[in-house]
Amino acid sequence: MSQFFTYFALGYDHISDIRGFDHLLFIITLCSVYPISEWKKVGILITAFTIGHSATLALSALHVILPNMYWVELLIPFTIFFTSMSNLYHRPSAKKWQQVSYHYPMALLFGLIHGMGFSNFFNALMGDSSSILWPLFAFNLGLEIGQLLIVVLFFAFYYVLHRWTKFEQKSWTLFFSGAGAGVSLILILERI
Repeated sequence: MSQFFTYFALGYDHISDIRGFDHLLFIITLCSVYPISEWKKVGILITAFTIGHSATLALSALHVILPNMYWVELLIPFTIFFTSMSNLYHRPSAKKWQQVSYHYPMALLFGLIHGMGFSNFFNALMGDSSSILWPLFAFNLGLEIGQLLIVVLFFAFYYVLHRWTKFEQKSWTLFFSGAGAGVSLILILERI
């Protein structure tokens, strides 16, 4: 059981490490378009993201895919930029099936890309180990718990800000989408 907790802690620490702020920025940008009342949707989005990067971590650990880290590190800020731009065109009054058909697959697809960013770290942890199932599960559970905690803190901050200043959802989305777009453009330029 100690191996489980070791990998769990590594996954949690990896997502909550401020040096990996590009993953944090993606999560915040992804969630900024949703009001607190849609917390279930946000939970499903985060889980879709986790499923995506779990799949890539597994494929990478099994040496099925060998991602080119230059392209992965360049694609990650593009996922943030694309999410930021899509937030600006998000229509809260759109039919539910339209939101589901767009946001969940996007989170899953971008999870695949972000998972490639985690793959070198995870593969270094695994070394020559042939059994990846238990460590992969523990690592991803740690990532998922860390991501959900980030989302809870993000929405708690929004709740307090809204109560004190009447900061509206549209302004919240615009601020974080703009910040996500700006930072991601800087990251893209740095990585080119």
